[in-house]
Order: sequence, then structure tokens, then C-alpha cells
Amino acid sequence: MEWTKEQLKDVVEQVLLVLNGNGGVGGFHKEADPSGVLLVRSGTVKCEPFEGRSDVRVKDVTTLAEAPRIAAGVMEVEKTSFPWTLSYDEFDVVLSGTLEIKVGERTYTGRAGDIFYIPKGSSISFSSPDLARYVYVTYPADWNS
Repeated sequence: MEWTKEQLKDVVEQVLLVLNGNGGVGGFHKEADPSGVLLVRSGTVKCEPFEGRSDVRVKDVTTLAEAPRIAAGVMEVEKTSFPWTLSYDEFDVVLSGTLEIKVGERTYTGRAGDIFYIPKGSSISFSSPDLARYVYVTYPADWNS
């Protein structure tokens, strides 16, 4: 069997990922340095349905073992809206699309490169008229407990 250059490149990338501790497990590529530094290739993150919804998808990209104080992940909101009350502080960095956050009667619109901060205790609504993809960072990491 002859391998194409692209096939060989894919195999080498997968081997490097395994050596760096991720191997593509979890639906994305992550490199972990022994010092604790992590690199997540956000473009490789494949989100999964959130609470059984197909229009809201999420994927945590850090574990409590890797980052015990702060958590991060990628979320997608597609042509929908959903209410949420935060029991943690959160930053949202819009990667693509339009992310709207409604607080009471006010709506704030973020686009690629924009950053939202939402303080603990806020009751908001996330929405998007298209497909919004964004990175979320929460503190504390173990916000469910």
C-alpha cells in the first residue's frame, strides 16, 4: 500500500498527539506540557448536544485534574435562545457568528473577537440568530458542586 503525503501527515500528527497526552481523545486536539501548560486547537473541538438539545452544543476542553481552579470549553448556539442562571463567574470569547446575551430587557450583541463577562448570580438568556461559536472560561472550575 502506498501512502499519500496527506495520509502520512495525518498519521504523524496523531502520533504526536498521543505522545503529548491527548491523542485526539475527546473530540479535539490538545497538547499538554509537563509544566501544566495546555494548548487546545479550538478549531478541532467537536461540540456535543447540551441537555439533549441539538441547537445548543458544548465541549469542556479542560479537566479538574488539569485546571482545578478554572475551567474552559467551547459552546455553540444555533438559531435559538435559552435562559441560564450562573452559579460561577464566566468569560465568553466569540469565535464566530453572533452571540446575544439578554439581561432583563437589554440585549448585548457580540461578534468574532468580542468578549463577554458575566458575573456569578446573573440570570441571562444566551441566543444567536445564526450559529455562534464561542469559548467559555468559568471560575471556579468545579461550579456544579
